[in-house]
Amino acid sequence: MCAAALEEYCGSIFWNASYLNREDPDLPVCVEQTVLVWIPLGFLWLCAPRHLMSLFRRTQVNTGHLSKLYLCKQLVVSMLLMTAIAALAVTLGEDYGPSKDPPSTVKHPAVYYANPVLYTVTWILLLLCQEGVRRREGAVDSTTLFVFWLLLVLCDVFPFQTFLREALKLGEITDVPRFCLFYISFGLELIALILSAVADIPLEAKELVRKNPEAGAAFLSRITFNWFNSMVLKGYKQPLVQEDMWELSEADGTAYINQRFQHFMESDLGAARVRFQNRLKKKCVERGDKAQEEPFQNGLSNGLGKGVSQDVLMMGEKGKKEDEKKKEKKKEEEYPNSWMITTIYKTFKGILIESAFFKLLQDLLSFASPQLLKLMISYTQDTSRYTWEGYLYAVLLLVVAILQSLFLQQYFQRCFVLGMKVRTAIMAAVYKKALVVSNEARKESTVGETVNLMSADAQRFNDVTNFIHLLWSCPLQIILSIVFLWLELGPSVLAGLAVMVLMVPVNGLLATKARNFQIENMKFKDKRLKIMNEILNGIKILKLYAWEPSFQAQVEDIRGQELHVMRKFAYLTSVSTFIFSCAPALVSLATFAVFVGVSPSNVLTAEKAFTSISLFNILRFPLAMLPMLIAAIVQTTVSRKRLEKFLGGEDLESDIVRHDTSFNSAVSICDGSFAWEKEAEPLLKNVSLDIKPGRLVAVVGAVGSGKSSLMSALLGEMHSIKGFINILGSLAFVPQQAWIQNATLRDNILFGSPHEERRFQEVIQACALAPDLELLPGGDLTEIGEKGINLSGGQKQRVSLARAAYSQADIYLLDDPLSAVDSHVGKHLFDKVIGPNGLLKDRTRILVTHGVSFLPYVDEIVVLVDGVVSEVGTYNSLRASKGAFSEFLDTYAKEQSNRTHSDSDLCQDIADVELIPEREDTQPDSPLEDTVSVTLKRESSIRRSQRKGSVRLRKTSSIRKLEDVDQSKKGQRLIEKETMETGQVKFSVYIQYMRAIGWGYAAMVFLFYFTQNIAFIGQNLWLSDWTNDAVEYYNITYPNWKRDTRVGVFGALGVAQGIFVFLGTLLMANASVAASRILHTRLLNNILRVPMVFFDTTPIGRVVNRFAKDIFTVDEAIPQSLRSWLMCLLGVLGTLFVICLATPFFTIIIIPLALVYYFVQRFYVASSRQLRRLDSVSRSPIYSHFSETVSGLSVIRAYGHQERFLKHNEITIDENLKSVYPWIVSNRWLAIRLEFLGNLVVFFASLFAVISRKSLNSGLVGMSISYALNVTQTLNWLVRMTSDLETNIVAVERVSEYSELENEAKWVTDTRPPEKWPTAGRLQFENYMVRYRPGLDLVLHGITCAIDSTEKIGIVGRTGAGKSSLTNCLFRIIEAAEGRILIDDIDISTVGLHDLRNRLTIIPQDPVLFSGTLRMNLDPFDKFSDEDLWRALELSHLKDYVAGLQEGLQHEVSEGGENLSVGQRQLLCLARALLRKSRILILDEATAAVDLETDDLIQNTIRKEFSHCTVLTIAHRLKSVMDSSRIMVLDAGKIVEFDSPSNLLSKQGHFFAMAKDAGITLEDITAL
Repeated sequence: MCAAALEEYCGSIFWNASYLNREDPDLPVCVEQTVLVWIPLGFLWLCAPRHLMSLFRRTQVNTGHLSKLYLCKQLVVSMLLMTAIAALAVTLGEDYGPSKDPPSTVKHPAVYYANPVLYTVTWILLLLCQEGVRRREGAVDSTTLFVFWLLLVLCDVFPFQTFLREALKLGEITDVPRFCLFYISFGLELIALILSAVADIPLEAKELVRKNPEAGAAFLSRITFNWFNSMVLKGYKQPLVQEDMWELSEADGTAYINQRFQHFMESDLGAARVRFQNRLKKKCVERGDKAQEEPFQNGLSNGLGKGVSQDVLMMGEKGKKEDEKKKEKKKEEEYPNSWMITTIYKTFKGILIESAFFKLLQDLLSFASPQLLKLMISYTQDTSRYTWEGYLYAVLLLVVAILQSLFLQQYFQRCFVLGMKVRTAIMAAVYKKALVVSNEARKESTVGETVNLMSADAQRFNDVTNFIHLLWSCPLQIILSIVFLWLELGPSVLAGLAVMVLMVPVNGLLATKARNFQIENMKFKDKRLKIMNEILNGIKILKLYAWEPSFQAQVEDIRGQELHVMRKFAYLTSVSTFIFSCAPALVSLATFAVFVGVSPSNVLTAEKAFTSISLFNILRFPLAMLPMLIAAIVQTTVSRKRLEKFLGGEDLESDIVRHDTSFNSAVSICDGSFAWEKEAEPLLKNVSLDIKPGRLVAVVGAVGSGKSSLMSALLGEMHSIKGFINILGSLAFVPQQAWIQNATLRDNILFGSPHEERRFQEVIQACALAPDLELLPGGDLTEIGEKGINLSGGQKQRVSLARAAYSQADIYLLDDPLSAVDSHVGKHLFDKVIGPNGLLKDRTRILVTHGVSFLPYVDEIVVLVDGVVSEVGTYNSLRASKGAFSEFLDTYAKEQSNRTHSDSDLCQDIADVELIPEREDTQPDSPLEDTVSVTLKRESSIRRSQRKGSVRLRKTSSIRKLEDVDQSKKGQRLIEKETMETGQVKFSVYIQYMRAIGWGYAAMVFLFYFTQNIAFIGQNLWLSDWTNDAVEYYNITYPNWKRDTRVGVFGALGVAQGIFVFLGTLLMANASVAASRILHTRLLNNILRVPMVFFDTTPIGRVVNRFAKDIFTVDEAIPQSLRSWLMCLLGVLGTLFVICLATPFFTIIIIPLALVYYFVQRFYVASSRQLRRLDSVSRSPIYSHFSETVSGLSVIRAYGHQERFLKHNEITIDENLKSVYPWIVSNRWLAIRLEFLGNLVVFFASLFAVISRKSLNSGLVGMSISYALNVTQTLNWLVRMTSDLETNIVAVERVSEYSELENEAKWVTDTRPPEKWPTAGRLQFENYMVRYRPGLDLVLHGITCAIDSTEKIGIVGRTGAGKSSLTNCLFRIIEAAEGRILIDDIDISTVGLHDLRNRLTIIPQDPVLFSGTLRMNLDPFDKFSDEDLWRALELSHLKDYVAGLQEGLQHEVSEGGENLSVGQRQLLCLARALLRKSRILILDEATAAVDLETDDLIQNTIRKEFSHCTVLTIAHRLKSVMDSSRIMVLDAGKIVEFDSPSNLLSKQGHFFAMAKDAGITLEDITAL
């Protein structure tokens, strides 16, 4: 019916099969005039409304300016409009016009009127559409218009050839006007197509496009990623750097993503909180009767506030562990949950839906290829078919493949960008939350754990979202595959399917087993890294004590266990590889055997066999991916819970501190009680304070009386249980542990305020930083390392104070800023900054202090006892009232009385003595955290002992005293920049790895893999031969024996493949474990023998990284990428070989394809590798900035700088995204180019099959094309693997870089000193000079002196005078530049280092302990008996403590000795020295770390036990060396004075000046 109407409309036949049944087929004219016209026009009409919309919107776009391109486009369309009108005119003219011929009765059919009218309307519509596109903001071209032009040109190709052929056949043109008009308009359409493919960039967008070419990319460039070419080219010419990265588009930027995410998060989290509250209410109703047990839980935390020693508490807590565990369980579910996924979905809905659409199209298209393959094979079998059919199939195969590639790449691009955005959103949210998180929530996780949320958990989300669509896509692919296979082979498919399904649980089983191995392996890895971290942190101590071999043995031992597990894991992997490689063979074997065996009428034809094989290939992917995806999703659920718990946690209450201006005092607390947690007992009870503006108030009290807590309460960090705080004006805060940012010194002081030179200089002078600035290489622009590593403790504290002074706040909270600095500096700071005449004299200052000497000068003193304010008043009134304060003064004065006489001196000299042993809680070794964390840590260390063995890893950074280093480094960076490898990895590195593997192994592995490939090809050749039986035994019964041999050989070849892969992988596993062992041993061996200078100039993290990340890469990543690379390479070669075998023509094409491939690959690898490096380099600042923020939280909140830090975080993440995004695009850029190559391979394979179909059998054609269809993926993989291998092999390069560092002198040389040397302990320096590194200034300028046996020498001098260098020289930590040192007349430079270091003993400044038993810390080589150890402990006053521990000498010391107090650590170091019994003792005096009692204990023991030794004491407090036999005064590396103390004082030289500063006079000495 329809056809008849159309025929009347056209006036000709609509359809007739005879048109196609001939050598030169054609379409009927009627089809060309109707269907082919309607397709493109219909498309345009559907899309037009969207373009017309923008005509009616108000836009910001500059509409005045018209580009040339736009004018050309409009011109072409106008001309087309003319042709349409002309065509209408021609028809009208012919039908109604006056003509010479008699008017014909036959008028033209309707189509000749309709089409020109249709076109006219369309062109007018198009003129409007193009204007609409121009007005759309940010649009450079239009996809729909391009597709319209493309469709139009394609549809017009048919009439194009019809007209031509007709004209050629007749030899003349029948209808000249229409003929001309058609070709004119066809030409114009082509021009329009070309114009629409060019981007039209408006003037105002030019700048943007320069910064971000993607914004100016046209449709074609967008789908082929051509806009990325410039980056790839640049990367190929020279290594890319961060400056080369393009700007992000706004939608990809952190700020925009974060804002959207937060918007949805608020509502979802709100809803979740409501649900959570309802759940709790329900529970409460159920649990009404159990409520009595609750209060018990809080009894724990407050035991600490009362200053109880931790160790006692730990004993008593054992019994409570059980209840704790139950509570832990209960706590698990208690937070608002399951809101995160919906938030992510809502935020990124658009991208998700788009990518799903592309994925669906691609999945459907992937099933078209096997069907086309089937048609192709049946075509080659039947030689009577027309040739054009074959070409049609070949072209269709190409078109389907290209479309598939385009859709797939668009899908991947969207998914990876989505992954990136999700990671960004999570990172930004975690950071934002960390700034406002309350203390309970903070207590639950350490800094490390929160950083982990940002790194590991966000990354996990990233990885899962990349592949989230496979959740529905995999099942879809599986179902479709089965349907198509059923159509091919009927029910026997189920056999193959059964094999596949059986593989799933086997794989699952192997996977869980593998995971257990992985977990075990992680345990060893953590253990090894923990030890490595400690070794590197305490490397100086190891060198001084010559303990390296013991620790090396420990690490090697753990490494051995780790490798053992790794080998097991590798064997397991090889089993699963075996199964995986046998799978396809087994599946096809099962299917074909059942198919042939079911009934004799079932004959395996080529089309059946190869179509099924290509379908099975499609099926393999989803079946392999699904279990992996599900495992990944399960892991992400863990991350989700952690993130939800953190992001859903309580915020800090913002209303604790009021800012009510009606009050007239600066700070007032009205009857306030404050606790760290909501339910806990208050630490500060009933505190009432009233501080008037401009007063200086001191807060004093014993350890744990709540001084720091008072500060925190004022900052609003504590929970107010009752009462309130009011504060007038802005705050500045100086924490007890200075918090220093990794920025320049100036930025640390300005802290976001504008820079005013005068004010800045004033502050610098007042804070005594001027001399330090002179020493620092770049003045105030010196970069300060992480945690202020290149400043001494005192300098950090002064910088922290300077920051406060510069901020010009109204109220200053100073938490003991004077304890970390030397006494005379402390005095200076008090006078110039804090005190009544200081910089801040008109501001309100609250000072926590231990220095009694400052108390007379303050306006008011607040005395705290156990969290209660016991007295408030001036110094004199409090002295008079004989209350807690005077008791407190007396206690500390008594300790002094044996050293001082008059009360008036008291003020002068107590300053330099630590008044109160306040150091228990904040050790100089611990990472610098704010007060809150410290207090929290104090409480949680008890809880920690109850958490079931959850190890809290905390990076310890010993504050390195770089006193002398500072000077020598003028003009030089302290920390050498890490070398980032650039350019191609040298071939020698591969050779190096091969050598580590062993050449024999390598050759065997290659041989096995090669044989496997041959078996694979053989199997397919056998199959193609088998399918030819179908032709031979056509209509004859198929003999059974033949069937059996066919199936048997097919199966045998399949199993052979598996076995060869299995053997290859097994060998590979063994080889790679051997290589790992060799590389690690070399690295460790060398790092322990590197001179100390290396560790001073290299951040520990960088060295740890070699042991962590790089060794991990060598262990796991390299073997895997090497294996995959080898298999891919052989696979590609095999494929090409088979295609050449089937169609020898193909060899001609191989060379150009290979060249193109090689170039694409080199271009890509160069850029991609560099982008990966940039990514990892720009990632670490995110994490370090984050951990810095977390540790300085109370400072940031006190100054109210949260916004600034948020901004900074956004910038840091953006910097990272700038390299992640191009990396994602670079992968797509590569993939699309390689897939085009692969598609060409398919095209040529099928084309040559068509050309030479007379000589081919159908089996070979099927085989070569089904191979070619698989090649695209393999090609892609090969480049990926090459790139991965290159990226990973860098690890070998980095490891070997540190294995070849220059070593210090030999540990043991041939000339060994006598057994008992040194017997006398005489020291002689002869014109001794030394410098830290070649090329730097001398640190010691020719020291000459002689020290007799058993002399006690004190060494004094200002900071940087070279005191520590002297000890370093004795131990040959730094080698002499000139001169020599003799010990008992033996030149120390001739002796092996261990011989030398074992015979000297040092008690170092910072007591460094290692995690392990107490015994190991005292005697790592097990040289001494237990009696010896106990005797040493007794002498160092630790016997009672150790005997009281449950495990005694086996007591575990935690990392960095955190579970011992600083005093105990110092005493342990003393015990070490007592054990060694050497004749020369060097004492590097502990500065502020030790309280007075411990100090006295140590001094007395040394006097008694080491009386027969030569003792050198490096003093920081003159008091401690006043009783030595001689004192050596150093200044700028020279000895300026060397004599007995009394002589020096009477000489009134350097020493006298120093003594005066410290308030020591001649009488003091006589008194001693």
